[in-house]
Amino acid sequence: MEYKVSVRINEHLYLRDPEQSSLGRRIVQEGVLLFNELGFEDFTFKKLATRLHTNESSVYRYFENKHRLLVYLVTWYWRWMDFQLNFFTHSLKNPVEKLDITIQLLLLRKEAPIPQQEFIDFGALHQLVVKESSKAYLTRHVTEDNKQQLFKPYKDLCAHIAAIISECNSSYPYSRSLASTLIEMAHYQYFFMHHLPSLTDFGQTKSEEELTGFLKDLVYSAVRLNNAETDKVES
Repeated sequence: MEYKVSVRINEHLYLRDPEQSSLGRRIVQEGVLLFNELGFEDFTFKKLATRLHTNESSVYRYFENKHRLLVYLVTWYWRWMDFQLNFFTHSLKNPVEKLDITIQLLLLRKEAPIPQQEFIDFGALHQLVVKESSKAYLTRHVTEDNKQQLFKPYKDLCAHIAAIISECNSSYPYSRSLASTLIEMAHYQYFFMHHLPSLTDFGQTKSEEELTGFLKDLVYSAVRLNNAETDKVES
């Protein structure tokens, strides 16, 4: 029996559910690709409509503006990441192993063998999140958006990672701060590695394995895990 994951999205993010029509699914699919090509600043619904061979007004029937579309895409990513974290860690007993898997997932070095919506290129979505996700909440209307729970999927993922950190060391007082820092650090260092190499130690090698090692060192040191504990996972 084949399973497929359905990701539920906050209804405040769209005017019409894009997953319920062919055009809506194409808006999401091509939106990911066009955001990657142009960046948030140069992205417009007019350009997206031209790419889709439709009218600009047709895109506006689904999303109020491009920021809502961006948050929709980023939200989808966080939901899928949280599902994957559950998939890989639910049966594990060793919290350090869970933490190790978390870091691998954030760099897309591990992916659950269960298909998501076929119209979303998850690799392209990962690139979009790395480059543009902070623009989802770094806005003047962030408080209003937060009241509508637009960022709940991101908070849920952070809470999930924070719980794993607390499993590793229940006396560590900053698990939520470290969880959100880990996510952002993984994305920023990945971006720097490819675009601003002097801001990272991996600019020359472009090695995701080295970046993974850095993130492990950062988190393990903060949580004060000893070598014996981490060696069990690596062996």
